[in-house]
Amino acid sequence: MALQESPALVPALAAAAGLWAIIGIAQAQTPPAQAQARAPKPPPAQMVQGPLPDKVKLFIPYKEYSQEDNQRILALFEDLRVSDVSDGMDVVGLKDVGIMHPDIKTLWRDTENFTHRIVGIAVTARYVPTNKREYQMDQQRIGRWYRDITPETFQDVLFPGAVLVIDATEDGESRSIGSNNIMSWHRKGMVGVVTSGGLADSDEIIAEKVPAYYRRLARGIRPGRNELESVNRPVTCGGVLVRPGDVVIADGDGVVVVPRENAAEVAQASRQFLDQIGLERAKSKAAARQQKK
Repeated sequence: MALQESPALVPALAAAAGLWAIIGIAQAQTPPAQAQARAPKPPPAQMVQGPLPDKVKLFIPYKEYSQEDNQRILALFEDLRVSDVSDGMDVVGLKDVGIMHPDIKTLWRDTENFTHRIVGIAVTARYVPTNKREYQMDQQRIGRWYRDITPETFQDVLFPGAVLVIDATEDGESRSIGSNNIMSWHRKGMVGVVTSGGLADSDEIIAEKVPAYYRRLARGIRPGRNELESVNRPVTCGGVLVRPGDVVIADGDGVVVVPRENAAEVAQASRQFLDQIGLERAKSKAAARQQKK
């Protein structure tokens, strides 16, 4: 029917046209929710931007491994204990390599299901004592420190199977780990944390059952006490070199770090040292996995 033959339709069509025009303008002016979610966060103000100056030389290269390769390596170490891996390191010629000082100890133990054990791939961070001082630490200053000076940007590179290794040896009373942030890291797939620095909220962390290996308790907040120096660079923890991608095994005996290039060889050499109890436990776990399938 022609429009001029039905005058009653004209107002309705005009109103509909206006509505669609408004919707079109609104859609053009409002970016999709997905695009908004992808907007990158600004980097911390203190973070080095752009390429490094020529006078800065880095001698241990960073190497990235696929998640598929990470999971393949972790499967080789799944049932091995720290003592087994230490023996395996001896076999392949890495005597006294990778064994952290006994000061780095487990926060809690589960001797029934051994859920305090860690087998994972290292993601590293380094905190250093600050040389900055604040007259007072109000909420604005505390927020600026957490955002720009002592942030947790390593959260962005955590993945399922990661172990966060924090070098914070000399940052004094700084509690780099507490019950709130350790749970946040755990939700990103982190299987446990190892630190040469401080830890607080120990009662809650034990209740939450997140594997944690630490050197000391500490009560002070990071702002005014330490600064984030680097993420995913080589660090020292418990007297041991830890590089991103290395394999970290921890249990009640302490922590051992296996160089990634030797991981498969060490795992194979370590299996001969599993005692009868360990073998029975490994068989029980394998049977449980089969039942779940």
